[in-house]
Amino acid sequence: MMDEMPANENIQSVNEIMAQARAEVAKVIIGQKRVVDFCLIAIFTGNHILVEGVPGVAKTLLVRTLAKVLGADFSRIQFTPDLMPSDITGTNVFSLQEGSFHLVKGPVFTSFLLADEINRAPAKTQSALLQAMQERLVTIDGVTHSLPSSFTVFATQNPIEYEGTYPLPEAQKDRFLLRVEMDYPEAEDELKLAIQSLGSETPEHILAGDTVRAVLTEPQIHRMQQALQSITMKEELVSYVVEIVRRSRELDSIQVGAGPRATQALLLSSRALAAIEGRDYVTPDDIRTMAYPVLSHRIVLRPEYEIEGVTVAEAVNKLLESVAVPR
Repeated sequence: MMDEMPANENIQSVNEIMAQARAEVAKVIIGQKRVVDFCLIAIFTGNHILVEGVPGVAKTLLVRTLAKVLGADFSRIQFTPDLMPSDITGTNVFSLQEGSFHLVKGPVFTSFLLADEINRAPAKTQSALLQAMQERLVTIDGVTHSLPSSFTVFATQNPIEYEGTYPLPEAQKDRFLLRVEMDYPEAEDELKLAIQSLGSETPEHILAGDTVRAVLTEPQIHRMQQALQSITMKEELVSYVVEIVRRSRELDSIQVGAGPRATQALLLSSRALAAIEGRDYVTPDDIRTMAYPVLSHRIVLRPEYEIEGVTVAEAVNKLLESVAVPR
């Protein structure tokens, strides 16, 4: 079993499985390698991810493919203004034949949950996910139910359409380990997709067939999460992470800086990135690579800087430049 191996064999096993997962996902999802890696990081650190992208860039298809490749259950919720919390969690229904209530579980009872266009539902409905995301528990009519240890929320947002949407509260955004932007495919990838669409081997057809295989089971996902704990992170790098997050509260262009959960997120995601790269130790480059997806949804720019055209990416870059990199 993976958790009984020595640390270096643990990481080698993690790297091999990550490579296999990437290869299987690539059979369906053309390009988007960075997004795939970030999704794997969220899964194997036991966290959640916010994916922003315009319609048609295969956000839903990506999550469905990850679920099949990692041997996990999958559910999808289309968030709309009339969606109710019970539509997510489920409810107790009275049976006339049995004379008692029984639980009808909602789509949250799964391993991989796609919360599609999460900002189209009001805060009351969005809040139905908070306990599940934080504690992997769901309380219905005073009774608490457990969710799988591999429970992961993939929430999507359209970054260019704001009419009829409800912005996510800061407390909810903070529960996402990463925010990743899913851009248009590169020209070569889009051409390949266009050619596939003319034949029978479309991405959806490939996913529905036997071409894509599972490389893990759900219990193995939990062991993968445990294996990441063996990755070495020197004390000076931990201090580097803490300094980056604390400095976000002092930068002139940032009105609201990141909180302590951002420190935890940056530590966890940096370790996972090291494992993806096949290393059993973290480097400063791992931390710098993960800084933007970890911090971008946790900081708020000052209005006067936004008016001047300063972006969150520029603020994060300036933040990284202001903190000395450990030797």
